Amino acid sequence: MYAIIETGGKQYKVQEGDVLFIEKLAANEGESVQFDHVLLIANEDGVKVGSPTVAGATVSAKVEAHGRGKKLTVFKYKPKKNYHRKQGHRQPFTKVTVEKINA
Repeated sequence: MYAIIETGGKQYKVQEGDVLFIEKLAANEGESVQFDHVLLIANEDGVKVGSPTVAGATVSAKVEAHGRGKKLTVFKYKPKKNYHRKQGHRQPFTKVTVEKINA
């Protein structure tokens, strides 16, 4: 059984026990979160596709940790104009473990 959920503007295919690194959530470590924006559920009975979401379907997950990704370098440059800017960026993320798919 698997589901496709949307969170943080991205879509993820999840199964029970999966570990995901998603956009940062406003939940503390150890808390349980519910994703109710479920786009598709596939199980032994068949596939349910929502329009846009599957009614009554949720995915519950547990927040494992918060962190920041690898550093990216943003470099802007305009030739012959003596313009250059160097900036670093680290995207915050939340590590979650999928516990249950409720269809």
